[in-house]
Amino acid sequence: MTEIKQNEITKYIVISSDKVLPADAAMKIYESEFPVTVKETCFGLIVTGSKEDVLSVVEKIQQMDKNHIFIKDRGFPAGDERRCRASRGGGPRPGFHFLREEVKMLPAIGAALDELEAKESVKEKHKEKSRLKVSDLKKIIEEELAR
Repeated sequence: MTEIKQNEITKYIVISSDKVLPADAAMKIYESEFPVTVKETCFGLIVTGSKEDVLSVVEKIQQMDKNHIFIKDRGFPAGDERRCRASRGGGPRPGFHFLREEVKMLPAIGAALDELEAKESVKEKHKEKSRLKVSDLKKIIEEELAR
């Protein structure tokens, strides 16, 4: 079983960025030489270590693309037998489906944060009321479907 130390914490680094890949974030952590354990996952990274080190690492990684890299607490370190699929007989780990649903929302949250940072007020954008042309509606639908 993975040894759990009292002063250690584990964080998810969930990456929803077009600029940063999980491998890029992992390399940045390795280069920083902080004594943390890093595990790459389909959604980003799991980082375990002393509280100070993990918080420092998380801050550095989030600055790579602050509106599209999200941090979440994890109750168990990577490889913990209580959560590890290998010791549980396979299948998704508890909490995976919820995390997957959260990850689906992150592009919209990142876009909203980008818009907020650009100081574009949503109310100001929609001040002027006018009818939408059918051709414009088709264009919007095609752009959304192409995402």
